[in-house]
Amino acid sequence: MSKVEQSTKLDLERIVFIGRTFEEYLDMFSLSKEELQGKKILDCPAGACSFTAVGNKSGLDVTACDIAYYHSGEDLKNKGLKDIEHAMDHMQKAKDNYKWDYFNDIEDLRKHRLSALTDCANDMKESSERYIPVTLPSLPFKNGEFDILLSAHFLFMYADRLDYQFHKETLNELLRVSKEEIRIFPLVDLEGKRYKDLDKLISYLSDIGCTVEEVKVPYEFQTNANSMLKIKKG
Repeated sequence: MSKVEQSTKLDLERIVFIGRTFEEYLDMFSLSKEELQGKKILDCPAGACSFTAVGNKSGLDVTACDIAYYHSGEDLKNKGLKDIEHAMDHMQKAKDNYKWDYFNDIEDLRKHRLSALTDCANDMKESSERYIPVTLPSLPFKNGEFDILLSAHFLFMYADRLDYQFHKETLNELLRVSKEEIRIFPLVDLEGKRYKDLDKLISYLSDIGCTVEEVKVPYEFQTNANSMLKIKKG
């Protein structure tokens, strides 16, 4: 690993390695398997999600990238198991911030998170070439390498830590490696409030020739987290 990678990768303890299932992705991004057939897809950042694992086994062409992938799959799986239990403990205290119709209860949520982690960890062993370590706002891919890029639970969520400039630079990089479109979910921060600079960012994207749409999706777990941003390149 280069000195640059060593200085930019996060310490394992600072990474939360929790992911969503393939089915959750389809709902979060209002997609069907049929729409994704024949497309080259990037999940960025992918974390412990099973979208890449299940998608490729279903005949799709998905690549995952995340800062977490600088660490070994075994370390990440162990970290993920601890993180899920920690998250479930926290969920008991914060249940009122979530809607309990997508998941029946905390135990059902735990099953989904464990399923995603298991599928992801197994696939990292079998198809490690599909899991690329990255440090945003920089990506090691060619211009227009992917038809569609999906980005969940990162941009907008951490508005308290990631400033407008970071969001803008990251979006420019996501646009660079995408040929057709980007979908980002959700549009709220960790408190469930709409990202404060979203209108400014939409205006910027429109100015550089993108078509931008806020789309309601058939998925809401965190209260108010039920819309995505659909960005089509000009």
